[in-house]
Amino acid sequence: MNNVNPAGLKRRSFIYRELASLGAQFGEVNGGAVPLNFGAAREAELASARRLALADLSVLPHVGFKGRGTVEWLTAQGLSIGPDSNKAYVQPGGELAARLAPMEIFLLDSLAGTGTLMQRLNGAWTWAESAPRPQQGYPLPRQDSHAWFMLAGEFAPEMFSKMCGVDLRRDRFADGSIAQTSVAKMSAIIIRADRKAKDGRANAAYHVLADIASAEYLWSCLMDAGKEFGIRPVGLTALQDLEQ
Repeated sequence: MNNVNPAGLKRRSFIYRELASLGAQFGEVNGGAVPLNFGAAREAELASARRLALADLSVLPHVGFKGRGTVEWLTAQGLSIGPDSNKAYVQPGGELAARLAPMEIFLLDSLAGTGTLMQRLNGAWTWAESAPRPQQGYPLPRQDSHAWFMLAGEFAPEMFSKMCGVDLRRDRFADGSIAQTSVAKMSAIIIRADRKAKDGRANAAYHVLADIASAEYLWSCLMDAGKEFGIRPVGLTALQDLEQ
């Protein structure tokens, strides 16, 4: 459903009013109000996404699992998770399993936003009624704790250099790498997740995850830092088009 009123849905971004003031056209994705575009022609938003653009994905499903036995339980549920921390592992449905630590996983939905994997995992995890309880970790409500932005475009690394001490250039920070660092003087998680086009071209893209209560501050800092590169806000459709 396109051009919905975010206030009419139960799930919406903390910054939906700011997005609406920038011209966002919202659609309903998995029960939440997600900016699909910002009123520009589709090709124009796609061009922005290839140069430098910022999108708010906070309403798309994301969840965490943490504790002893977490990776073993998730693997038993069919996820593919490698041994290295600070690495994001792509799942068959396009979801990302970001391994932040040996016993902590942050799951991000694919840009389809169906939430199918998260729903299945949340349904499968139960707390044993009595001890000894199995070692299977425990879920974390990342949907409620973390804002989720995506910064896309060839100038993203240069822009990040103004507000982050980690070298995020594409030849130094490989696809799938994770940096748990400071962005604009606040703690954040950065995950490189390039969008692969059908012609084989890799379009630079980075997930940015941070305290949801500071979403408005972080959005404004990212937009301000990107002004010299012509940053534009884009919707979910432009990010999906990067893979066409």
